Parts: sequence; C-alpha cells; structure tokens
Amino acid sequence: MKIFFKIFIYLIDLNHKNKIMSFLKSKLKNKLINVIDVGAHKGETMQLFSKKFNLNSIICYEASKKNFKHLINLKQKKYNFNLEIYNIGLGSEEKELDFFQTSESSSSTFCEINFQSNYYKRKKKILDIFKKENYILNKEKVKLNTLNNQFKNFSFNFVDILKIDTEGFEFDVIKGASNCLKKVKFIYFEHHFDSMIIKSYKFSEIHEYLKNNNFKKILKIKMPLRKTFEYIYENRTD
Repeated sequence: MKIFFKIFIYLIDLNHKNKIMSFLKSKLKNKLINVIDVGAHKGETMQLFSKKFNLNSIICYEASKKNFKHLINLKQKKYNFNLEIYNIGLGSEEKELDFFQTSESSSSTFCEINFQSNYYKRKKKILDIFKKENYILNKEKVKLNTLNNQFKNFSFNFVDILKIDTEGFEFDVIKGASNCLKKVKFIYFEHHFDSMIIKSYKFSEIHEYLKNNNFKKILKIKMPLRKTFEYIYENRTD
C-alpha cells in the first residue's frame, strides 16, 4: 500500500511541476539560463530543470545534512552544465538557527511546528499509516548565510530563475537577496496557508516587498492535496 501511495503522490506532483516548468520555458524559450535552487531537497527540481532547460549553471542550497547526501550522489554524475551544491541555509542575515529535520524529509524547516493545528493532526494520521515515528526526528544548529553574500562568488552576474522552497522561510531568503534582486528575472516560490508551520510573516508582506522591488506576480497555482500555493514573480525593471 505504501509504495502505491508514494507512486500516486509522485505522479500528481510531477504533473504539477511539469506545468510550472512549461510556463517558465514559455517565458525563457531556449535561452541558456542560470538557476539558483534554495531548498534543493534531494535534487528533484534540479533534475527537472536539467531535462527541461538549456542550463548554463545551477547552484543548489540545502540546509539538511540528511537530504544533502542525495545531492552529493547527484553531483557524481556528468552534466553538460555547471552544478554546484552547498550544505548551508540561506536567510536574511548571517547567524545560527535551529533546523528541524522531519520524518517527511521535504517538510524539514527552520520554522517551529504547531502540533495543535488541525492540518498537522490530519497529516500525522496519514503518515502514521505507513510508519509511526516522531514527526521531528532531530533538531540541530545550522549556519545561515545570505544570497547577497553568496552572489559575489558566482561565475555569472545574472540569475534567470531563483527557486525557493524552504517550508515557511521563503521571505527570509528573499530579504537576504535585497541587493541582488535586480539581477534576478524570475522568482519561483511556495507559500503555506495552513497553520501547521509557524511563520513570521504573511503572504501580503512578500507580495508588497517584491512589488516594491519591481516584481510582478505572473503565476499562482495551488499544489495538489495541500493548503499551499506556488507563485512566480517576474522582474519588470527595464
């Protein structure tokens, strides 16, 4: 039963991701592009980018040591583009912060979890069907850097796609890119509207921040089976 459920979720999510990739490709055509993938998890989105786009370079950041092991394995393969992977977190400032590794690895986060939320309780019941274990597997201190600092080390000076999937920490990553946002064409990120993840901001704050930096929302799409939407904003600076 577990394997069939995983296949079902995988196919639904793959269809959803392909829609987003097709939308971005319609905007970028066959251009040689640079991508920054913040919250790369096990490299799923990186691999989609490599199949769908003509890549020059993709830089991946993953805060989880457990998830990062999968990225190391992918790094061993040969690609016709530059691939760099970093086991660090990105945020609005340089500091250390508690990172929570969850049993559902894609939900690992810097944010606290509201264990009393109805969304969490429903999610935990589903997870317990397959394997009963603590939702938070462990907590560890992780060093954060900023995209402003990291940008100085890139071999390119313009980013076509900045993808952010950091489970409630997206706005922190964006604020840490304040000085280099003008060098980013598209920002692709998700926002959770459930009460399970305790965020320090509302979606309206991200929207206003990006609007004030000359970005315009060009796509909003709901993720399957989740109270989460994914967005794409385009830099309209001439």
